[in-house]
Amino acid sequence: MPLEFAKSDALTFGVELELMVLNTRDHDLTRGAPDLLRRLAKVPLPGEVKPEITESMIEVNSAVHRRFPELAADLVQVRDAIVREAGRLNLAVAGGGAHPFHRWSDRRIFPAERFLKVSALYGYLAKQFTVFGQHIHVGVESGDDAVYLTHRMARYIPHFIALSASSPFSQGEDTSFETSRLHAVSAFPLAGHLPPVGSWDEFNRYFDEMAGYGIVASMKDFYWDIRPKPEYGTIEIRIGDTPLTVSAAAELAAYAQCLAAELLRNRREGAVEPLYRVYGYNRFQACRFGFEAMLADPGTHTHIRLREDLLATLYRVQRVASELGCAEAIAAIGARAEAAANDSGWLREQFARTGSLSDVVRLQAERWRDDPAKAAPQEGEVRLRAAK
Repeated sequence: MPLEFAKSDALTFGVELELMVLNTRDHDLTRGAPDLLRRLAKVPLPGEVKPEITESMIEVNSAVHRRFPELAADLVQVRDAIVREAGRLNLAVAGGGAHPFHRWSDRRIFPAERFLKVSALYGYLAKQFTVFGQHIHVGVESGDDAVYLTHRMARYIPHFIALSASSPFSQGEDTSFETSRLHAVSAFPLAGHLPPVGSWDEFNRYFDEMAGYGIVASMKDFYWDIRPKPEYGTIEIRIGDTPLTVSAAAELAAYAQCLAAELLRNRREGAVEPLYRVYGYNRFQACRFGFEAMLADPGTHTHIRLREDLLATLYRVQRVASELGCAEAIAAIGARAEAAANDSGWLREQFARTGSLSDVVRLQAERWRDDPAKAAPQEGEVRLRAAK
């Protein structure tokens, strides 16, 4: 039976944020999600707060929005409720892509049917999947648009990696990577990217083949960096670490919305195979080096520094950003790109200052709690420019 692509208003958007649940003694992960979720179930919130694969995680699903300020305001409201209820349980909550020093073997699978099935199939990988990402949904009008946009957005996946990177530490060690989280995702056999199908009908044939082998039962079984989400009528960008602040999370979503609008407005059909030939290399570069990554460009057969490519893209989407009401978010991202500043750098600075990963996580939780989600720089404060 073919997958039906749900009707959705184009360029509406929302986010999912996976968050750490911490004790307040040494700020290790703790099995606090069930109690916290029971309390939050009694609190009226925009969107939803749900369990994730282990009992040391929760997931925030925002409401669907058209404009950046409304999304940012909703995330602040949900953040404040989570922090308040966690405090009443003597727990803390933090952003970040991976806990710096937890041991995966200490984790316990959340007792929901799907999570138990994942654990039974993937063994220890399920507990190692206690990592924390931001997923961004952008509405599209048809399955064909979803396939087109999934392919074209793949070109910009390194941008989202560098901007969101917030997991430089793992198992108590500095990994030398800007993001270590994606190694946990890459371990799954259906990670990677959409195959080079050209239409929704062609994708349905691919899905039917995979389902016929018993490899997949639903779209949830594909752990791709970007995937169509037919039941929501969206594409879902799944590559980002959870940022340390709700401000940054909302700004990343606005960038995805603007980029989708620009790509749909200025369609460029053509083969996707050249992009996917360098996809793994560019993904690695962004994970390892962040803004300083050197990306292979299959169009010019040259390399370009990620930071320069990002700034050029931000320059290109300025007009559509103004139309969509997210010029301030794009300016804020531009400021971070100009400074080559991301959360991984901030976390390393805190460790250099304190010498304690426990203190680093405490500061992460305080940063998540106290971020005021201030207005981003006004247009003109950061002058985006085309790449030289």
